[in-house]
Amino acid sequence: MQYKRILLKLSGEALMGTRQYGIDPERLAEYAQEIKTVIEKGIEVAIVIGGGNIFRGVAGASKGMDRVQADNMGMLATVINGLALQSALENAEVQTRLQTAIEINSVAEPFIRRRAIRHLEKGRVVIFGGGTGNPYFTTDSAAVLRAIEIKADIILKGTRVDGIYTADPEKDKLATKFDFITFEDVLKKGLKVMDTTAFTLSHENELPIIVFDMNTPGNLLKVVTGEKIGTKVNL
Repeated sequence: MQYKRILLKLSGEALMGTRQYGIDPERLAEYAQEIKTVIEKGIEVAIVIGGGNIFRGVAGASKGMDRVQADNMGMLATVINGLALQSALENAEVQTRLQTAIEINSVAEPFIRRRAIRHLEKGRVVIFGGGTGNPYFTTDSAAVLRAIEIKADIILKGTRVDGIYTADPEKDKLATKFDFITFEDVLKKGLKVMDTTAFTLSHENELPIIVFDMNTPGNLLKVVTGEKIGTKVNL
C-alpha cells in the first residue's frame, strides 16, 4: 500500500448530496462503503468533517452574530456530522470512534492523542469532531493539526472536484488541472487548496496533501493504493 495511515478531510457540504442543506443518508452510506473498502486493506483511517451543511461560523459572524459564538455553533455542527458518519460506518460493520475537541462525554470521547492512535492501530476509524476546539480556526486547520498529531502519512481532501485547477473548473471551461504541484507554487499562483493557516501548517511539517473527487466510487481506494488520482501537493 502507498499509505499506512491517512487523514481524510470531508466538507460538511459533501454530506448534503443533492439536498440544499442537512445530511443525505444515501451519501453517508456511500462514503461509509468507500471507507470500509480502505479499512479492509489494512489502512488506518482518521477523518475530520466540516459543518457547513448545518452551520458555518464565518457566515453567522458576517450577519452580525458574535464570532466566538458563531464558531462554537459551527464546531457543534461538526459533531452532529461526526455522529451521523459514525452511525453510517457502524451500519456498514466498521468499528468507529468519535473524539471531540470540546468535551461532550455523553455522546463522544474527548480527544486524547494516544487513545486515538491506539484506536487506529486496532483498525478502528477515528472521527475527530469539534474542530480544534477553538474559535477562529477552520476544520481545515483541525485536519492538518490532527494529521500531524497522529503522524498520518498524508491528508486526503475529498471534494466534488477531481483536483486542483488553474481556475474554478465549474466556472472556467479553460481551466487546466495539475497532477502535481509544490506548496510554493500553490502560494505563488494564489490557488485555493485550504485556508492559509492550515496550508502553512501542512507545509511547515512537510505533510503532503492530495485533493481528489470523493464522489466517484472507488477513488478513495485508488488514491491510497498509489494511483494517480486528483492533485498531489508536496515539497
